[in-house]
Amino acid sequence: MGQVKPLPALMLGLLLLPSLLFAAGKCERLIVTGSPDAPPYLWRDPADPKRLIGANADVLKQVAGELGIKVELLYGGKRSQALDEVRSGRMDLLADAPLNVEELEALDYIHPPIMRNEIMVWTRRTQAAPFNLLIDLKGHPGAISEKTRLTRSFEGSAQEHLTLERVPNLAQAFQKLMLGQVEYVLAGHYAGLALSQTLGFANDLMPQPLPLDKPGFYLALSFNSACNDPWLRGQLAKKMTESSASGLSDAAVKRNLDLWKAQLQQAGSSSVLNK
Repeated sequence: MGQVKPLPALMLGLLLLPSLLFAAGKCERLIVTGSPDAPPYLWRDPADPKRLIGANADVLKQVAGELGIKVELLYGGKRSQALDEVRSGRMDLLADAPLNVEELEALDYIHPPIMRNEIMVWTRRTQAAPFNLLIDLKGHPGAISEKTRLTRSFEGSAQEHLTLERVPNLAQAFQKLMLGQVEYVLAGHYAGLALSQTLGFANDLMPQPLPLDKPGFYLALSFNSACNDPWLRGQLAKKMTESSASGLSDAAVKRNLDLWKAQLQQAGSSSVLNK
């Protein structure tokens, strides 16, 4: 019986090529959704309300483009509705999912997060009492927008130790602070900067130096997405690590902060109150 000759390297490569292409090219397009009200990270495009724009959108589009994947960021309803769209597989991925243990049965979270939101203590500049730590806020009335997300651990501590009034949006929280109805507001660093400037409060309000909380915004792939495979999850995790180290994320936040401020100024103060 004759000896079996090994396949030439070129022929072996050609035989393997289809499977390699399938592994790396199975997903050609991702349908993505997320919060429609979390600027500068993600919000509805005023020029095209069916779509979402923001820092998370920019970073995801860039990294997906490097992987040869097209991304469509579409409005999927309010946050709870967007989550349902992804859980069901009607959409592939959430672009700003909070880390939630209960959702691990339906979603694959990509680590590290695509962004982190620094939650600051905003006070009037004339505020005398130090508000640098959670314990400093105990016994003082504060406010927080219902749209502001906190980590689970900090949310529990806030409920136990703080007197926090929840209001529909950040503009109303800042107005209460200006009127002296509360002594502080818990709000994201960048959202607070943009809104305080737009409302004309920049000379009166300021964030304390250190963030109290840093909730992450994660990419979360649906178990029911045809794109959910080990290759894509690994590549996205790698790209998220690179984007943070390279400064891509920071640049996207600053760019979209300017865009959101310009939109607020163009829309006028009446629209600002709904943010």
